[in-house]
Amino acid sequence: MSAKLRALQAKKADLVAGARKFNDETDAKAQAENRGWTDDETKQYAALVDGITATSSAIDRENALIAQEAGLGAAAHAAGGAGGQAAPPVAAAGSHVVLPAGARIGTEHNADADPRRGFRSLGDFAQSVRGAAMASRTGQSMDARLAPLMGPGGPVAAAPGAGTYANEGSGADGGFLIPVGFSTTVWNLSLEEDALLPMTDNLPVEGNGMSLPKDETTPWGSNGVRAYWQNEAGAATATKPVFGRTELKLKKLMALVPVSDELMADASALGAYLVPNMARSIRWKTDEAILFGAGNGTPLGAFFAQSPAFVTVSKESAQATLTLKPENIAKMVSRLLPGSYGKAVWLMNNDALPYLWTLNTNGNQLYLPYGGGQGTFQGSPYGGLMGRPVMVTQHAKSFTSLGDLMLVDLSQYQTITKSSGIETATSMHLYFDADAVAFRSTFRVDGQPKMAAPVNPANGSNTLSPFVQLEAR
Repeated sequence: MSAKLRALQAKKADLVAGARKFNDETDAKAQAENRGWTDDETKQYAALVDGITATSSAIDRENALIAQEAGLGAAAHAAGGAGGQAAPPVAAAGSHVVLPAGARIGTEHNADADPRRGFRSLGDFAQSVRGAAMASRTGQSMDARLAPLMGPGGPVAAAPGAGTYANEGSGADGGFLIPVGFSTTVWNLSLEEDALLPMTDNLPVEGNGMSLPKDETTPWGSNGVRAYWQNEAGAATATKPVFGRTELKLKKLMALVPVSDELMADASALGAYLVPNMARSIRWKTDEAILFGAGNGTPLGAFFAQSPAFVTVSKESAQATLTLKPENIAKMVSRLLPGSYGKAVWLMNNDALPYLWTLNTNGNQLYLPYGGGQGTFQGSPYGGLMGRPVMVTQHAKSFTSLGDLMLVDLSQYQTITKSSGIETATSMHLYFDADAVAFRSTFRVDGQPKMAAPVNPANGSNTLSPFVQLEAR
């Protein structure tokens, strides 16, 4: 930029500031005296505006001259410089690029290919969104990185109320969509190693639900596909399959996280706070529903009181409270569905751990802790009980209450999750509730036991199930 152009631009800025000051002061004086502008005041303001207009014209002329001078320099360079240097090649007259009919030339911003849309962290994104919320009230411009993420309702949405909530029919009702890269971070943290959802038989779905056919007949039962011994030349006994159906429809799990101004001011602290806390809430609620969900707006839990799929092993005769006996463990294993033992895990309350050391028969310890020579359980920090890993979880009920000890094969529990890609399974977005800034994450899931009822064995009276719990003592 030339020195003359800088001087003209500085002069215009001073003139505009002077005109603003004169306008405001004259308005205030006229209002105080309950009158309009005088002719003299109007002429003074017109002179100021004329000065701004004249300076703007001078700036335009200077810019035009600078552009022409740049063009002459380029032409001189093309003609060849001093010292006999060859000029760069010039396209032949009439040469051009031919575009087919209907062709379009477009450009793409590098940020469009970035899953984080140019944001360094979730905290950086949240801080920009807060700035946009403030800018919408002050008339200032927002962070340009937010423009591609803006919903159809703009950066600010009204406080949610009756008839104003977002739904599948209308799409996102305002707010900003969180970039894919940050949604992936939250989803990954939701699947920490002690989560139950990865242990289920999960199917990603494109729509809102799934219908699954199933066959719960047994080879020794009275219906379904069966085989019969056949006499020579005798008539065959015909059988047919019997199918049931499981209907699953995605349920929505939501975490709403209001954030204070102090935390918003620190982008790093915000990212460190939001990501693990939203993930922890998502994981906890999902796991709780897999075990004990009522099936009304939530998945149907494997051990929900009205669910017919689990079995409960009775305590021993005259067994005292606050006790755990080897007979309890052996009978729980005996009630597990054949084929499930190799995939089953023990779920228990941490208060039950001290009692595992008391479990032995004829000097043989039923419980082998981690590092006790039981290499099978190197992935289980709590060791193994009767050959299966122990998982300590706060979802298990208090010690000696119903549900304090469970033996489960969660591969026999069917779940579905929204399959917009694993990174967008939680489908996160941010919205503004009145004057507060709040973050909302949603996770859509449904599930229920594959079995409608425990299996009656071919011989014996005790039913079998992949979900076994111990009675209260």
